[in-house]
Amino acid sequence: MIKSFARTALLTAAVMVAGVAVDGAAPMTTAAASPSVVRQITIPAGTLLRLRVERGFGSDTSRVEDPVSAALASPVVIDGRTALREGSVASGYVSQAQRSGKVKGRGRVAVRFTRITPAGHADHYTIQTRSWVGVASATKEKDALTIGLPAAGGAAVGGIVGGKKGAGIGALAGGGAGTAVVLSTRGKDVHVGRGAVLAVRLTAPLTVKIEQ
Repeated sequence: MIKSFARTALLTAAVMVAGVAVDGAAPMTTAAASPSVVRQITIPAGTLLRLRVERGFGSDTSRVEDPVSAALASPVVIDGRTALREGSVASGYVSQAQRSGKVKGRGRVAVRFTRITPAGHADHYTIQTRSWVGVASATKEKDALTIGLPAAGGAAVGGIVGGKKGAGIGALAGGGAGTAVVLSTRGKDVHVGRGAVLAVRLTAPLTVKIEQ
């Protein structure tokens, strides 16, 4: 009986020691990831956005309100912090599309951007920008040449046919022919191809959220 009591005491002591060991063990901890800090940055009015066109448009190929989109060709950095990363997508619409005229007027196209989606984010921000406007080059020198050459030719032919009187008639006929050529031929239009970089300025401040 003494042996049985001793055996029971030993088992009880072993259990108590094991319990103390378990209680004294350091608890296992998992390193928690530190939460990201969200800050607001205000991009001031007048800031230049360099936008690379994703789909081309033109004075003779687009219509007013056609959608346009372009990606930031370079990041927007404010006080050393990147407010908008390269690749952020700006979207807007064609605000003017005017073909070149037969009598006067050059091809003209304008676009305005109204929204930007930061790269890597689904949310977007409303923006206000100046319109980007493209105008076709003038053709006055070419028009003057088109009008002048037939006039000179007509005068030369008239001189051969009927002297001074013939020269006068030839000059009028030649001038009229030259004018007709100009009036029936449209001037140049303006086209903006995919990949072209437009410089657009904000007309109002833009506040964005960034994670740090």
